[in-house]
Amino acid sequence: MPICKSEEFLSLIKHKNRILGLDHGSKNIGIAISDEKLIVATPLETIKKTNQKHDFFKILNIINEYCIKGLVFGWPLNMNGSKGPRCQSVMSFVKSFLNVKDIPVFLQDERLSSQAVEKIMIKQNLSRKKRSKVIDKHAASWILQSALDRFKKKEY
Repeated sequence: MPICKSEEFLSLIKHKNRILGLDHGSKNIGIAISDEKLIVATPLETIKKTNQKHDFFKILNIINEYCIKGLVFGWPLNMNGSKGPRCQSVMSFVKSFLNVKDIPVFLQDERLSSQAVEKIMIKQNLSRKKRSKVIDKHAASWILQSALDRFKKKEY
């Protein structure tokens, strides 16, 4: 399955199916899940990265448990819109994952997602320790919600 543009992604996942949002970082992978109507993203969990085989196993278990039909990966563009080393890392992970699981993938611009989530958490007076435990899954939720909002503008 190739990496899709929004219209193709929507046509492949169909309506009434859940999708995952993933924030692929250097230490963790934040995971968020949509509702079946593709309206709301909810933080689900954070996977502590160990090795690719283990990371894939954890993601595949979530896909099977929740009958996931598509994945939205955060696409970490530089502020000027160019692709940097983090994009290469995400693309490498996505391509390797697609060799294991044939599933539609959409790349969603994630610029400033972690900073936006952290700002909200700071306003809620969460300690640095508590923020570090949940920021990745909340960033994944921010990324997924951005994609869902974008998809709402498209026809099913």
